[in-house]
Amino acid sequence: MNEVHVYVVSDSVGETAELVAKASVSQFRQSRKAITIKRFPYIEDKGHVDEVITLAKENQAIIVYTLVKPHVRSYIEQEVKKHQLTAHDVMGPIVQSLQEICEESPINEPGMVHDLDEDYFRKIEAIEFAVKYDDGRDPRGILKADIVLVGVSRTSKTPLSQYLAHKRLKVANVPLVPEIEPPEELFMVDPKKCYGLKISSDKLNHIRKERLIALGLKDDATYAKMERIAEELKHFDHVISRMKCPVIDVTNKAVEETANVILNDLMNV
Repeated sequence: MNEVHVYVVSDSVGETAELVAKASVSQFRQSRKAITIKRFPYIEDKGHVDEVITLAKENQAIIVYTLVKPHVRSYIEQEVKKHQLTAHDVMGPIVQSLQEICEESPINEPGMVHDLDEDYFRKIEAIEFAVKYDDGRDPRGILKADIVLVGVSRTSKTPLSQYLAHKRLKVANVPLVPEIEPPEELFMVDPKKCYGLKISSDKLNHIRKERLIALGLKDDATYAKMERIAEELKHFDHVISRMKCPVIDVTNKAVEETANVILNDLMNV
């Protein structure tokens, strides 16, 4: 058998079981055998189980399942044993242990992870928002954002946007360049939602030189010269004075520290 089949079976979408299966398969990257994972979602009755069992028999597949409905779970256990297949119940043993310790019965409703965890969806939405409206890509995002970050190049706008997105905040960031007029949306949005990221010229000079070297370029490009940096920082001050928004000095701050300043500020609004 040169190919190994793993069937992920669930009475919901099957993400949990698939994640476990993928984590397990990842430990066999060097295997000479091809390992494939196939998901079978919304397995809700015995007929559905029979279909999976038939395919599993044909391919000698390993079955990994998360079935919370007791009658469906019992049936697949019965059929697996009957046909001498290999199967692993991801949730059953844990649910059983919790039932004994909590001295109460589970609700046995499929899909409760995502139904209850709205926080999960807010996080994904915020991350997608940060990507979509990164680096001034679309000024319309400024008016939709929870937070708008403004600064010259290399002030950690993008990593800060992603960090805050993981805190479920929709963040747009806008780079300031003297030759380009800042988007008019910057002056239309509530300044309390905006944060200017300030940095010292020496620190910025060092960061930009390191960036150029990392790209395989010479570190004496105009981008990293002090004259250019002074011009950009002057432009930054001018724009921020028009916006009248808070300014955070990120010169010696890690992304997490800057994020905490913003998060604490939002709590006090």
